[in-house]
Amino acid sequence: MKISSDQMKLRYDTQGFLTEISVLDKEELEDAKRAFEKLEEEFGKEYTQYNLHNIHLEHEWVMNLAAHPLLLQTMTAILGPNVILLDSRFICKYPSSEVPHADNIAPYVAWHQDIKYWGFEGGPVASVWLALDEVNTENGVLQIIPESHKQGILEHQIAVISGNMLTSNQEIPRHLVDAEKAVECPLKAGQMSIHDGLTVHASESNMSNRRRCGFVIRYVPTTAYPVEDPERPRTFPATVLVSGMDELQHFADLAPSFFTKMF
Repeated sequence: MKISSDQMKLRYDTQGFLTEISVLDKEELEDAKRAFEKLEEEFGKEYTQYNLHNIHLEHEWVMNLAAHPLLLQTMTAILGPNVILLDSRFICKYPSSEVPHADNIAPYVAWHQDIKYWGFEGGPVASVWLALDEVNTENGVLQIIPESHKQGILEHQIAVISGNMLTSNQEIPRHLVDAEKAVECPLKAGQMSIHDGLTVHASESNMSNRRRCGFVIRYVPTTAYPVEDPERPRTFPATVLVSGMDELQHFADLAPSFFTKMF
């Protein structure tokens, strides 16, 4: 059942996430998967599992995913009409038969909040997971703690268990995570989930024989602005205005020449 933009925003603001939103049709999905498989062939799967960072500036098909009209319809409902693409990354969990795990430890993502290491103020960040493959419990589905975005920024520490895929190897201490309230966000290929930057989330290892690949994209309203904070050191070298107007210009618009804004 389709819900209105107002209902969508209310649900997002209340729960801290949305899921099972259809974005790519069958042809778009197949085109994206073929293009990604070319990158796998070029760079190797060990590299593509986490190192394809901000390549929306280099590849038109990636930029088109990040600015897909159905995706931006949802994003503007949540963040308002003026939206900046802050950052993007492909994240793939491969079966161990395709990418051997270091020290026989299967990669996972620890409990964390996206905003913990992102140096900006003035607005929220919304994180999209756009699934290129079907995602379920077996291959490491996203897990979210509903309403956890209302707690503010929580303490993070260096992860205790090896294999954490996060760049800063961060995790929220287990005593601060109400894991019993966690819900899974399974997706069909071509669907997306969205969560607030304060929403506590994680994902287990891929224990299947199938790839689990998704395109992670972060968006902020144009009211957001970068700050220098040693506790939140992330810089923003790939920002693109994807919707509306940016009268404040806190971030540079680094849109590649092949990108034409639709919203």
